Amino acid sequence: MIREVTESGLVGRGGAAFPTGRKWQATAARPEHPHYLVCDADESEPGTFKDRVIMEGDPYALIEAMTVAGYATGAHHGYLYLRGEYPRALRGLEHAITQAHARGLLGDDILGQGYAFDIEIRRGAGAYICGEETALFNSIEGYKGEPRSKLPFPVEKGLFGKPTAGNNVETLVNVLPILTMGAAAYAAIGTEKSTGPKLFCVSGSVARPGVYELPFGATLGELLALAGRPGNLRAVLLGGAAGGFVRADELDVPLTFEGTRAAGTTLRSGVVLAFDDTVPLPRVLLRIAEFFHDESCGQCAPCRVGTVRQEEALHRVLGWTGADAADDIALLRDVGRAMRDASICGLGQTARNAVESAIDRLGAYE
Repeated sequence: MIREVTESGLVGRGGAAFPTGRKWQATAARPEHPHYLVCDADESEPGTFKDRVIMEGDPYALIEAMTVAGYATGAHHGYLYLRGEYPRALRGLEHAITQAHARGLLGDDILGQGYAFDIEIRRGAGAYICGEETALFNSIEGYKGEPRSKLPFPVEKGLFGKPTAGNNVETLVNVLPILTMGAAAYAAIGTEKSTGPKLFCVSGSVARPGVYELPFGATLGELLALAGRPGNLRAVLLGGAAGGFVRADELDVPLTFEGTRAAGTTLRSGVVLAFDDTVPLPRVLLRIAEFFHDESCGQCAPCRVGTVRQEEALHRVLGWTGADAADDIALLRDVGRAMRDASICGLGQTARNAVESAIDRLGAYE
């Protein structure tokens, strides 16, 4: 199983894009026991709703995928950390787990094969920071959702100090077609470095918002054509609040991890948020800054202070242009660099991304 997943080229679909097979292999190889499997279903990146659609539409796929991942990594207990604002997904998953127990697909002796695995649902309390893997572990253990220092990595000492494999919902459900069709057939979908299909969450100024599945390598323009691109498109935010903007004349960007990176932006979880020329961009940036200020856990000073200073500066420049905003824009760049270089986790490191890309690529305050 691990070999197939590795050869398929599957990488994490939650934003980090870490090779799934390597993570599974590292967890399975650890001599310490027990091993744990954690599914991150705390989908809290603004603009992201693909995991909710998966869980509400086919909860059994996730149950099966978690069982497969548990078997591959030597785990007998899996935790499904579910966003607290997903009551319909919760009901569906609870029912699916009950049915799986009744039919011998979960429990002490799955299908009479001697393998024991069970799944426990833990509900998040609305903290964006718990999308960071180690903060999620702390939350499950009953502590404040704050990131831990790395090293050691979670595959060595993760949940409860034991080897842990953590995967996103979309990542896990991609394991099933890999094992069904084989690694080579799966790897033939998409591109050489970004294999398989990808779910994109399209919203904003489009005619048909929703979740779209396309093979990696499709362009941003092709995706927006499916969703009903507006004629007065001004910009697209890729990757959510922690992502970056592209202009309306850059829609030939290939939707791959390497393609978006080369274009100076990021794919992350697959957010595609379109803005037409009626949207007041400075207010959007201010709202993003407010979001990061609210969601910072406050553990490290660069993020705790930096998100406040970023919000304050954007309040001041709201409605200003040109030379009036120059000092505060310079301050935003300085604060952004400090957060990027010194924050303990990805929240602080990426809190500047959307603001800086809007200034550089869109001329947001000119």
